[in-house]
Order: sequence, then C-alpha cells, then structure tokens
Amino acid sequence: MDDSLLQSPNLELAADSNVFVNYQRDSHNYITQLFGEQFPAITNGFFNVHMTKGIVIQPHWHTNATETVIVITGSVKTSVFNPFTQKLMVYKLGPGQVSVFPKGWFHWIVARSNDVHLLTIFDRPTPDIVYGSDFLRAIPKEVMNRAYGINEEDYAAAVAPVQESVILGPPLGNANEPW
Repeated sequence: MDDSLLQSPNLELAADSNVFVNYQRDSHNYITQLFGEQFPAITNGFFNVHMTKGIVIQPHWHTNATETVIVITGSVKTSVFNPFTQKLMVYKLGPGQVSVFPKGWFHWIVARSNDVHLLTIFDRPTPDIVYGSDFLRAIPKEVMNRAYGINEEDYAAAVAPVQESVILGPPLGNANEPW
C-alpha cells in the first residue's frame, strides 16, 4: 500500500465485497469482488464466489497474477494445466482447503455440491483475465482445420453457442445445464 494513501484524510480500511457484483448467472450463482478500483487500500484483490452443483468457473488464465482458491463451504474440483510437465492437475477440495493457480496457468473450478462459497485471492489488486470462451470463439475455423485437422463445420457448430464471455457456465439454456 502506498504510504501517501495511509496519510490520506479519507483513508478507508474496510469495504464490503457484496456491493460489487462482477457477474450474476442467477440468484444462486454469482461473483462479487473487491479489487484496487473499489478499495484503494487493498494490496491484493479477490472474488467472492457462490455456486451450485455442476456450475463451472470457465477455463481461463491470468497474465499478471497468481490466484489462491480457499473453499469456505461446499466442495469443488479445481483443475490446472501445468505448462512445464504438460499434465492436468486436479484437486477435490472441501471447507478450509486451498488450491493455487500460478500466473499464466490455464485453470477452472467445478462445483461438486449445491452450497459452494469460495474466495479466489490474487497477489495483485487487479488481475487480468483471459477467458477460454473468448479465445475459442476468436479462432477461425480454417485455423483449427489447418492446425489440428478439425473439420471446419464441426468446429463452427461446436463454438456457435458461445456468443459472449462465459464466466459461470454452462450458458443459460444450454443442453448441458447443469451437470
């Protein structure tokens, strides 16, 4: 924290993360946040996440921050792809258990119960987020065909339902909703 901030006559050392809704899928699946923009005194940032069984925090990565997941209630499965070993690391977590996603590593979280509440804490006041849904729908079908031999029409059909960033998935109205 900046020393000049500590000397400010308007210094606030408390804030309510429930006020700042980042994303709401429905009344049981939503994310609130507290980052530097909302709370200048914070030296890290976090998402306050509520999920029901089968909901997924979609695959994504952070270009500038390491993320720590702390389960408060419920159970989740965290998955992270290790770019050095080319292995998927999967952890089943319950209350009080923790998982870490290093900066730049592709990861996601799936709720295994209906009462999930977790915190995802970042080592920066504001993380950059690259969503897998944005990445997938931006790749031209011709590139997927050339790079991986994937049929162009099959790829186009597979990503057609992804019309916007998906944060808590699957998208509403999806045939796979929820698991």
